[in-house]
Amino acid sequence: MKIKVCGMRDSSNIRDLIELKPDYLGLIFYPGSKRYLETLQLELVAEVSQLSKITGVFVNEQPEIVNQKIQLFKLKAVQLHGNESPAYCHSIKMQNPSVELIKAFGIDEDFNFSDLEPFLTVTDFFLFDTKSAQHGGSGKTFDWNVLKQYSYQKPYFLSGGIGLENLDEVLTVSDNRLYAVDLNSRFETEPGFKNIGKLKLAFNKLNPVREQEDI
Repeated sequence: MKIKVCGMRDSSNIRDLIELKPDYLGLIFYPGSKRYLETLQLELVAEVSQLSKITGVFVNEQPEIVNQKIQLFKLKAVQLHGNESPAYCHSIKMQNPSVELIKAFGIDEDFNFSDLEPFLTVTDFFLFDTKSAQHGGSGKTFDWNVLKQYSYQKPYFLSGGIGLENLDEVLTVSDNRLYAVDLNSRFETEPGFKNIGKLKLAFNKLNPVREQEDI
C-alpha cells in the first residue's frame, strides 16, 4: 500500500520525513488551509523530488497558478480538492500529461458515487476524504462502509482522520482499488508539523516490508 503524507511545510520536518521515503509528499497551496505553504527552498525541493512524488494540493485554483506550481515545485502529482469540473481536470492533465491527477471528493452517507463517472477519463486517481467545509484536514473519519457503493475500477487514496488508533481497520479494508492512504492531521503536533516517531510506527504497520528493508 502506498503512503502519502500531506500538509508539510517546515523544512527540517520535511527532511526528517523523507528519511521514511513516503511515496507521496503533499504540499498544500490553498490559502484557506492552516497548512498553507507559501515557499520552500528549491534545493530541498530537488532533494525531496528524488525520493517522493511531490504532490500539490489545490482548491478551485486558477489553472495558470497550478501550472506555475507544477514547474516551480517539480510536482509529480496534483490533488484537486475543490469543486473542479471534469473539463478543468482535463485541461490540467492535457497541459501536464506526465503529472498524476488526483481528484478529491468529500464523502458522507448521502454521497452519490455516480457523480464520479464524468471524472473517470480525466483523472488518474480519486481521493475519498471526510466531507467538511474546510476541504479536508478535519481529522475526522467517514463511514468506510459507504465505499461498498463505489462501483468503478479507478484506484483511490483513502483520507480523513487516519491515525495510529485506526490503522488496523484500514488494513481490514479488502479492496484492491485502495491504492494509498493519506496521513495528515492525526500525526501532527501542530498544523503542518508532523510527529516523525508516530509516522514511523504507521509506516511499519502499513508496510512491514519497508521495516525489513531498513534493517
